[in-house]
Amino acid sequence: MALMVNGTVEPLAWESQFFGLNSAIIRLNESGPLITASDLAPWARVQVKVPAADTARLDALQQLGFKLVEGEVDFALTLPPAVDDPQAEIATLDDIPVLRTLASQIFTQSRFRAPWYPPEASGRFYAQWIENAVKGEYDHECLVFRADGHIRAFVSLRQLNPHEARIGLLAGRGAGEALMQAAMGWAKARSLSTLRVATQSGNTAALKRYIQSGGNVESTAYWLYR
Repeated sequence: MALMVNGTVEPLAWESQFFGLNSAIIRLNESGPLITASDLAPWARVQVKVPAADTARLDALQQLGFKLVEGEVDFALTLPPAVDDPQAEIATLDDIPVLRTLASQIFTQSRFRAPWYPPEASGRFYAQWIENAVKGEYDHECLVFRADGHIRAFVSLRQLNPHEARIGLLAGRGAGEALMQAAMGWAKARSLSTLRVATQSGNTAALKRYIQSGGNVESTAYWLYR
């Protein structure tokens, strides 16, 4: 029996411009049209995210030339009745240069790494992400912790709907617990009930932190590229 992939191939206009690669993503849909190699040929890079348990589709995508890039684990935290306030500050426009530098240095081994993208692409992507968060673009806000006047940790957040928020970027050595408390406090202040966060399956430090903070695994997936 032939292995098949059904869905649609959608252009990624922003990523195409940002990375300088003509990029698209497959939106999997069992009732969608059959995707063939000719549908993928016009694109320099095609992404697809597949549930980890969907082994048949993983096999079919590999037959189309896709390769595994990374695994992803998505968590959901039900917010407790009360959250300690670690006294995080809201990042300002003046913080952007420092935050860009920190993000570009920390997030170098994401799914936007070489050889799939230019060597500096991952750092540049996350530098832009944190700048956008400070400006309220995509993520809605960025919280920071300072030591001796210097930013030592940060977390960006986005409200998804009237009940949920999602952590975007979170970084700061030794500050994981405080960052999670700050994120939960941000969500509680908006009367939300659930905080979501995803990380790479190989990032054991983040996995441990989210579990210790009360997170439950909601889903696991793989990113594949062609």
